[in-house]
Amino acid sequence: MASDTQDVQGDGAATALEESVREALSTVQDPEIHRPITELGMVKSVEIAPDGAAKVAVYLTVSGCPMRETITQNVTTAVGRVSGISSVEVELDVMSAEQRQELSQMLRGGAAEREIPFAKPNSLTRVYAVASGKGGVGKSSVTVNLAAAMAADGLKVAVVDADIYGHSVPRMLGVEGRPTQVEDMIMPPSSHGVKVISIGMFTPGNAPVVWRGPMLHRALQQFLADVYWGDLDVLLLDLPPGTGDIAISVAQLIPGAEILLVTTPQQAAAEVAERAGTIALQTHQKIVGVIENMSGMPCPHCGEMVDVFGTGGGQTVADALTRATGATVPVLGNIPIDVRLREGGDDGTPVVLSDPGSPAGAALRDVAGKLGVRQRGLSGMSLGLTPRNKF
Repeated sequence: MASDTQDVQGDGAATALEESVREALSTVQDPEIHRPITELGMVKSVEIAPDGAAKVAVYLTVSGCPMRETITQNVTTAVGRVSGISSVEVELDVMSAEQRQELSQMLRGGAAEREIPFAKPNSLTRVYAVASGKGGVGKSSVTVNLAAAMAADGLKVAVVDADIYGHSVPRMLGVEGRPTQVEDMIMPPSSHGVKVISIGMFTPGNAPVVWRGPMLHRALQQFLADVYWGDLDVLLLDLPPGTGDIAISVAQLIPGAEILLVTTPQQAAAEVAERAGTIALQTHQKIVGVIENMSGMPCPHCGEMVDVFGTGGGQTVADALTRATGATVPVLGNIPIDVRLREGGDDGTPVVLSDPGSPAGAALRDVAGKLGVRQRGLSGMSLGLTPRNKF
């Protein structure tokens, strides 16, 4: 009888230890999906030997999962901290097709495939389509720095590199990982807290993309519908320069996207940017503002601002679009020429992170603050009102 009592006590202790291990596993997040592996059904089994040796079996979403070592290390660390565990062994397995399908459905929240979450009327994600009239004005540099600054402020941010022909966002953000596919869903890599997807992640080397309108539309649709973005506060789309197919597709796929124009002080660039902004008249989109990039350069000797590309281009665009649209279009910021901005793009560390106090870094952080705190509107928000019965 005493032996039976000891067995029951031993089983109770083992059960309590296993519960502690599973609780520890609930703190481990999938590096791509950013949700606990216990919630995603990735914990296959937990076995604990009498001497405290733990054996944890974990499902990977796909056999070639690029984050397998990270998952193994995180599981080992979390379980190893549990009191009573003497050692940890992690065994990796791969989900079946049925399990991946269940995971995909769970992540979509039961929604139908090919549905763009940002196009829903109740979406609370702010979508900014970063546009320019011509190339070479620093649109991509502005985009990645705004994204990094917002993420550093605690927002959930993602960037779609919609400049299919001139994709450069992954390098500028230092993204080294590649997307992982789970059934028909794509898990985007991230860097500096920003999720990123780009056609450059699907092409070999530095191969050019030679596509026409329908294929461009299809690629953008896949980026928006097939990628698992999670609950985003802000989505930035780095558009190609001009008013071509992608700009029109964005208006069709995400009607609520707001246009953020980037120009330089040069009047020639401003005129082209103005033409790009007036697309809002046809697509019925709001222009959230204008950013003037390369807005002078501090003299390295005396500190006086040198207007390399002239002055007033950003204000000229804002004034013209205000007249054209009938709504106030502000100049959100003037970004000075700064070699650290270029260096950050080459190194994969945006200047808002590497040198936030620099003139360019401070100006970009100021713009990000204006865009990041803008009210989401009343959709989905509780107004704190209680209906009264008049009868």
